[in-house]
Amino acid sequence: MTTAELHRMTGAYALHALSDEERDAFERHLADCEPCAQEAAELCATAARLGLAVSVTPRREMREQVLRRITTVRQDSPGEPAPMRSGRARLRARLLSRWTLAACLAAAAALGGTTVWQHQRAEDALGRARRAEQGTAQISAVLAAPDARTRVAKLADGATGTVVVSHERDQAVFLAAGMAHPPTGKVYQLWFDDGGTMRSAGLMDPGLSDQAVLLQGAVDGASGMGVTVEPAGGSKQPTASPLALVNFPA
Repeated sequence: MTTAELHRMTGAYALHALSDEERDAFERHLADCEPCAQEAAELCATAARLGLAVSVTPRREMREQVLRRITTVRQDSPGEPAPMRSGRARLRARLLSRWTLAACLAAAAALGGTTVWQHQRAEDALGRARRAEQGTAQISAVLAAPDARTRVAKLADGATGTVVVSHERDQAVFLAAGMAHPPTGKVYQLWFDDGGTMRSAGLMDPGLSDQAVLLQGAVDGASGMGVTVEPAGGSKQPTASPLALVNFPA
């Protein structure tokens, strides 16, 4: 097993997707590779904290299926040169590229305004994806923070809520599992509890029973958080009794 192959195993190691032989080799590699050791530790912490949101027992055969399929997929090493093509193969590739470009231009001319509309839709979708990615990165950073502290609370109808607080990052994340959908026209709203004064911390997605939400705003000395049911769009102050009040972990 080469050093380059070992460098690419941090993610699989964090998710326990290595064979016993691969895991032993990778752990020996960690002793001499500080970047891999740090990356593996961060990925393990993030995976463990994300697991707090929901626990699902995988099928017994899933690990064997994944490991078996991995052997059929080749991963190129960084900087590995592309395979050489014959002159005839290069000619076919150039002709195919020109034909594809011509087809795209013809389609654009024929569709006109429809193409512009589709482009705008694609741009909007890309923007949403980027915002979602940024939100996920922020949530992961809180969950993996060295000073992150966790508290679990039972909610109505068997649902559970977990709050993870990082005072170093001055941020908190709420992980919900099994929450019932709010009534039509309503939404779950999160609040910081500033010594009895509730400060809005954002809205939850009404269509999801399991979700991770970054509380909007700084923790800033708040003693805990609450969840209420509010009209769609949220409220400036709670209009109903809290479904849950959770003290932040010390």
